[in-house]
Amino acid sequence: MTGAGADPEAGPAREFVVEADGGSRGNPGPAGYGAVVLDAATGETLAEAAEYLGVVTNNVAEYRGLVAGLRAARELDPDATVRVRMDSKLVVEQMSGRWKIKHPDMKPLAAEAARVFPPGRVTYEWIPRAENKHADRLANEAMDAGARGERWSPSTSTADLDTGRSAGGRTATGGGARAGSGTGAETGAASAARTGAPGAARPPADPTVPAEPTAPGATGSAADPTAAPGASASDTAGTRGAEADAGPPAARGDATGAPGPAGGRGVGAVEGQAAVGGARSASGGSAVRGGAGAAGPAGPEAGPRPDAASQAAAGSGAPGSAGSSTTSQAAASADVRAARTVASPGWGPPDMGAPATFVLLRHGETPLTPQKRFSGSGGSDPSLSAAGREQAEKVAASLARRGTVQAIVASPLARTRETAGIVAARLGLEVAVENGLRETDFGAWEGLTFGEVRERYPDDLNAWLSSPDAEPTGGGESFAATGARVAATRDRLVAAYAGRTVLLVSHVTPIKTFVRLALGAPPESLFRMELSAASLSAVAYYADGGASVRLFNDTSHLR
Repeated sequence: MTGAGADPEAGPAREFVVEADGGSRGNPGPAGYGAVVLDAATGETLAEAAEYLGVVTNNVAEYRGLVAGLRAARELDPDATVRVRMDSKLVVEQMSGRWKIKHPDMKPLAAEAARVFPPGRVTYEWIPRAENKHADRLANEAMDAGARGERWSPSTSTADLDTGRSAGGRTATGGGARAGSGTGAETGAASAARTGAPGAARPPADPTVPAEPTAPGATGSAADPTAAPGASASDTAGTRGAEADAGPPAARGDATGAPGPAGGRGVGAVEGQAAVGGARSASGGSAVRGGAGAAGPAGPEAGPRPDAASQAAAGSGAPGSAGSSTTSQAAASADVRAARTVASPGWGPPDMGAPATFVLLRHGETPLTPQKRFSGSGGSDPSLSAAGREQAEKVAASLARRGTVQAIVASPLARTRETAGIVAARLGLEVAVENGLRETDFGAWEGLTFGEVRERYPDDLNAWLSSPDAEPTGGGESFAATGARVAATRDRLVAAYAGRTVLLVSHVTPIKTFVRLALGAPPESLFRMELSAASLSAVAYYADGGASVRLFNDTSHLR
């Protein structure tokens, strides 16, 4: 392809603006991209590109759009400088080097984009979706063509006219030539896709999330933790879930409320008594953004965070851009700004793609549950009681009505496998077993009540209540060890189930640890949560490493 600026005698290198977009109807689903190259000085449209991609994710489509736009710019002038404008916060932050690229499908695409121009010649800028209409409409046109079994053709495209830009001198990567008001020829071949009708607002990733944007701190109904990943990711700033009023105060135990750290009282993993004290049970869908930059201290097992240095070192495709030649202090400042955007309660950055959503189900009651006895992974491994089986049937019916759970993973212990089996039979799914979801090993405390432990092992109990590194008597598992195990399990499952809704059937301590890590809360927060038998909680994990707690200790299905 040739165009204005390709002649080496035409003068100094030109500056282009590349606007690119991509999306997926289903995420993953039928997907595609659109890209346009503009003259930075005049705003004139110089080239268009679009392609139908088949079934891929929203983020992959966005990266493919970026690559196509950069290649079109290079065809016009390989010596040009390029300013990329996209409404994908993920792509912009990753290609700028401020966020890590972890997904295996995106790493090679990012590296490919970085190779199109030499380092330092491309910069990245996030723009609202309303300012990216041209690329969005190109992608929509091509997706519609793909749905008809056709290829996108520049001869039928109205994207440039719809956005009011000049078509003079434009070239297009499409299936035919189209006369423009300028002199550029339109050649090449491509097709494209996009989420929704051209120019239409994209639906939220979770259909139960209020219309975006929502005022920070607004309250609403609890989000459905099992909502499907959605037709596509939302590209407008808004909440990742709905906030609901906290539930009733956590029940106080009779004689089990020994003082815990920082005034907290209770035992986080006694059967039937997840926590006792002054904490309130957040039984609604709280939309607290966690992950990178989340407020509050977090242990060493806290979730992944954006890392500009590792992005650059990994060679994952970040071109030389703003920040690539800055001091480490400036780079760190950029990281903090990006992290604060991710962590802002109620106002997450746009376009993170469909998250991996973990619906966390605590198993039903066992004979030890109403007796409030320690029941970990080192004890008698009890099965469900009759009451527990009834609870499992009720939660299975509730999940079947929602119909959005796509996979089930359970702890290897009998009570969780039995609960998972009842749900799986109702949903028609198989159960995978994950050892990392097992309960903490409580050593010599297994089968004892809190009062019995206090009588027999007072010093060990006080140490355990005061430090996450302390182990139960007899060489049990500390909360720190459980946290590290759960964090590693979380990372494996997020990678394995990206963009899907998965039911994890587990226990008190692991479920509360998922929530604690998502919130960036300190270890002593484990003593300030109550988790009932057969309750549902939910956490969504986004491509930027952030997390959103969508539900906690919901037992409405048991009533």
